[in-house]
Amino acid sequence: MALRTEHELHSRRRSRNVGLLVVLLCFAALIFGLSVVKVSNGNANALKGYDHQVRPALLPRDEGVRIAPSDSPVAAPGTPAAEQGARTTP
Repeated sequence: MALRTEHELHSRRRSRNVGLLVVLLCFAALIFGLSVVKVSNGNANALKGYDHQVRPALLPRDEGVRIAPSDSPVAAPGTPAAEQGARTTP
């Protein structure tokens, strides 16, 4: 009984699949490398997510200026504090 030889179509497909595997592995290595550099950079602010909120921790600080919580906070509409009767207008 003779062994079947591989068709030429299968060998071309295999070479394309290997090429795609190499490209995907390179992409994953690039993303991993960028993540390692970002974490090892030591900048804690760079690790915070982008939630489109103003965060005082990211703003440059002036000497002698102290940031303190407001004496009369305002609750955002739709939050639990607003539902409990907190002030919602400035």
